[in-house]
Amino acid sequence: MKFEHFAINVAQPRAMSDWYEKHIGLKVVMKKDQSPYMTFLADDSGTIMIEIYSNPNAPILDFENQHPLVLHLALVSEDPAKDRDRLIKAGAELISDDILGDGSHLVMLKDPWGLALQLCKRAKPMLASKTGV
Repeated sequence: MKFEHFAINVAQPRAMSDWYEKHIGLKVVMKKDQSPYMTFLADDSGTIMIEIYSNPNAPILDFENQHPLVLHLALVSEDPAKDRDRLIKAGAELISDDILGDGSHLVMLKDPWGLALQLCKRAKPMLASKTGV
C-alpha cells in the first residue's frame, strides 16, 4: 500500500484550499462547490494528496490550540528561509526555525487556520526524488 491522501475537517475549507493552492503550490485534483466543499490537492509529484473539507457530521479540530508536534504537515523545501518569509507574508505564523546537527533545516509555522506546517530541507533526503534517485 501507499499513501493516497490525508484528510482534514476544517471550518473554512474553500479559503484554506485556496491558500494552499496559491502559497504552497498544491494543484487541484478535484474541487466541489457544494457542502462539504471537498477539495483534493496534490503535491508536484502527483502521488499524494491532502483533502480539505467541512463535514458537520464530525468535529472540527482545534488546530490553533494544538502543539505542532501533535499534528503537522511536513513539506520538502529547497529554501526553507525563503519559503518561511514568503509564507509569513501570506499570513502564516513562525513557531520555530532550527538547523539540526546533521545540517538539516526545519522550519515550523502555523497556517492562517492554525494547522502546523513544517518546511524540511534534509541534509540527506528521506524520500526519493521525482526522478527516482
